[in-house]
Amino acid sequence: MERLIFHVDVNSAFLSWEAAKRVKDGQPDLRLVPSCIGGDPKTRRGIVLAKSIPAKKFDVKTGEPLSMALRKCPNLIVAPPDFKLYSTNSRAFKAICRGYTSLMEEFSIDECFLDFSGTSRVYPDPIALATEIKDRIRDELGFTVNVGIGRNKLCAKMASDFEKPDKVHTLFPEEIPAKMWPLPVGDLLFVGKATVAKLNEARIKTIGDLAQADIGMLGALIGDKSARQAHAYANGIDDSPVRDMPEEAKGFSNSITTEENVTTMETAQTILLALCDSVTEHMRSEGMRANGVSVSIRYLDFQNRSHQTKLPYATDSASVVYETAKKLLQELWRDRRPLRLMGVALTNVSKDAAMEQLSLFDEPELQKNREKRERLDKAVSAIRGKFGFDAIQRGTLINSDFGVGRKFKGKSDSERDQE
Repeated sequence: MERLIFHVDVNSAFLSWEAAKRVKDGQPDLRLVPSCIGGDPKTRRGIVLAKSIPAKKFDVKTGEPLSMALRKCPNLIVAPPDFKLYSTNSRAFKAICRGYTSLMEEFSIDECFLDFSGTSRVYPDPIALATEIKDRIRDELGFTVNVGIGRNKLCAKMASDFEKPDKVHTLFPEEIPAKMWPLPVGDLLFVGKATVAKLNEARIKTIGDLAQADIGMLGALIGDKSARQAHAYANGIDDSPVRDMPEEAKGFSNSITTEENVTTMETAQTILLALCDSVTEHMRSEGMRANGVSVSIRYLDFQNRSHQTKLPYATDSASVVYETAKKLLQELWRDRRPLRLMGVALTNVSKDAAMEQLSLFDEPELQKNREKRERLDKAVSAIRGKFGFDAIQRGTLINSDFGVGRKFKGKSDSERDQE
C-alpha cells in the first residue's frame, strides 16, 4: 500500500491565534503590522515567542529578548502570551483534521501529521483534500495553516515549510531532486548549526550534496549514526509511522536562548525559575499534572546535556518543579562552562495525575506545605487568566530579563541546533 501523509502546520501559531481573536473583537489584525507575542512592552522584559511577517522584515527573531526586538523595531506591537487561547485553538484545528482521518499524530501544539494511506477511493485527489482542510481551518477558525503532502512524515514536513502562509505543497519522490536538493543543507530536518558547519567545511552545501555524499566520509565528519540518518533524510527516506497517541501522553517544555552567555549559578537559577513558572502555567491551563521533570543545557560549542528525574508525586506546582529543577541543574552543570541555552520539560503528564492521593507516610507539615504551594499557584493562574500572563510575576524575576519563558515546539524530543 502506497503511503500518503499530510503535515498540517499553523502559520506563526501564537501570533495568528491572538490576531484571530482580536479581529473577531473588531480590533486591527496583528498579522498585517510589525508585531509579536512576548513579555511586557513597558519593562521590555521577556522573550519573543512568535512574530508577524512584517516584523520579520525588521529582523525580529523568535526566541530573542524583547528588548533587542524593540531596538530593531521601536513601533513593534507586543501582545502577552495566552496559553488558554493557544490550547483552545490547538484543539479546534486538530478536531477539524480528525474529521478526515482517525490516524493523527500530534507533533506539537500547532502541528500534526495525518495518515491517508489506502484512502485513494475516498480521497482521489490529495491536493484538493489538503486545500479543503486548509480552507476550512481558515474560514471556520480565522487563522491559516500550511499543508505538506508526501509519502512519509519527513517529506510532508519539509513540504509544509515551503512558501508560506496559507499554502499546500507536495514533495513526492520524483519531486525531491527539483524541490529539496537545491535547498541549503541546514534546511534539512534535524540538521543543526554544528553539523552544517562541518558539512560546509567538506564542501557539502546543499541537501543534494548531502544526498550524493559517501556515507563513510560523512561518518568521519559527524558520526556513523548521524551520517546514516542525515543521508537517508537527504534522499527523502523515512519509515517512521504516524502514531495516534492520546493527548494525555504529551509533555510540556520551554527553553530559552540567552542574549549573553550564562556563567553564574545565580543567573542560571533566575532563568530556570522563569522557565518553570511558564511551563507549569501552561500545564495548569490544561488541567494536568506532571510526574517527571527534565532540565537541559547547551554549551557554546552546541554540545547538549540533560538530566531528568521522577517526582515522588504528581504536581502542577511551579515551586515544586523549580526546587527539583535546581537540584538537576546543580548535578548537570558542575563544570560551569558558559551556556547558550537552557530548557525545562515536564514529562509523564496526564489529567489522571490530578487525582493523586497523598502518601500515608508524608508528614502532616509536608502535606500542609504542598497544599499551600498549590493553592498559591492556582491563585496566580486565576489572576493571569483574567488579566494576562504578565499581570503577576515572582519577585525574583521582576528585575530580570526572563519574565516569560519561550514555548519550545516539540519535535519528537529532537531539537534543531539553530533554535
